[in-house]
Amino acid sequence: MADTVLHLQGVKKDIGGQPIIHSLDMQVDRGQVLALCGGNGAGKSTILRMIVGILQPTHGTIEVNGLSWKESRKAYAEQIGYMPDDYLFGQGLSAEETLAFWASLRKVSPSRVHETLTLVGLADVKNKPVTSFSKGMRQRLLFAQALLAKPPLLVMDEPTNGLDPYWMDSFVDLVRYAKQEGHAVIFSTHQLQVAEAAADHVVFLKEGRIVEEGTTASFIQAYGSYGLQAVFAKLFGFR
Repeated sequence: MADTVLHLQGVKKDIGGQPIIHSLDMQVDRGQVLALCGGNGAGKSTILRMIVGILQPTHGTIEVNGLSWKESRKAYAEQIGYMPDDYLFGQGLSAEETLAFWASLRKVSPSRVHETLTLVGLADVKNKPVTSFSKGMRQRLLFAQALLAKPPLLVMDEPTNGLDPYWMDSFVDLVRYAKQEGHAVIFSTHQLQVAEAAADHVVFLKEGRIVEEGTTASFIQAYGSYGLQAVFAKLFGFR
């Protein structure tokens, strides 16, 4: 039987009386990578923010390793590593100091800080201020803090948005590493080639509803060599 880490059942979200997410059922198992795809306003970020506890669903349940946010917030949060789409880093802090601060919050040993910086390719610049980093380097550091405590679930919001092909390839490699280490991973992306390369399962969303989902292999079998691009074109009216 699959080891389910993330389970959403009947999840709905209303904002200002308007439905944003419509009765969503979803799960991610240990060692599985799920990508959320769709246009702007599809509901991807709202779903991820509900998973990490920033927002609460109007209806339905979200569990991580059998824990719910409402019943045990601290234990629930400890199950998750979250990479937001952007973050305002502290002025003057180096990469190592920044990660050491997060390590103290997560009660992680100092040796893990160096290990994680090496993993994401930032060990050589660990003493440089984060404010001097390129966007790709900042994204690597955000990935490092998400992975730092070896949480069962990694949640990442548009981790490759606006970045160059080198970071996209590096991100795919890091996600594959996380998968091999047994993490469950869910991320949102506009970059369909990243979803195709990194994810086991892809969910297409439109106006807060799942309109199509499946494995990358199943999409290629159904739509041909263009795979996810062909699915996106069909669902969102592009030619």
